[in-house]
Amino acid sequence: MADAEQTARAFKTGWFAKAARKARIKDAELFEALQEVIKGQADDLGGGVFKKRLNKNMHRSIILAKGGRYWIYEYLFAKKDRQNIADDELEDFRTLAKGYAMLSEEQIARLLEDKDLTEIWHDDEK
Repeated sequence: MADAEQTARAFKTGWFAKAARKARIKDAELFEALQEVIKGQADDLGGGVFKKRLNKNMHRSIILAKGGRYWIYEYLFAKKDRQNIADDELEDFRTLAKGYAMLSEEQIARLLEDKDLTEIWHDDEK
């Protein structure tokens, strides 16, 4: 996975950014959690969907991946509110991951410009 780590970029959706801010989860924690996901320390739900614990195990995040290159924090929920996502939600996330996999660099740039995505890490810009 070294190649993936060298070119990895991480984003959060506008919805996720708002939920993370409310839960007081900082980008630094998201970065650290993503490094663990890249190393295989997360629940791989298949189809480019990963579940990772955040905020001292108080929250769960759903991360969508594009070939190990783009990682998108998509959804956040409190462990106290629900144990897991439903099967139909998982299918929706898998479909969304496929959609993200089809995006071009220009489309990613447009999503950033429109503030639909916020970049939290770009390995090439360290």
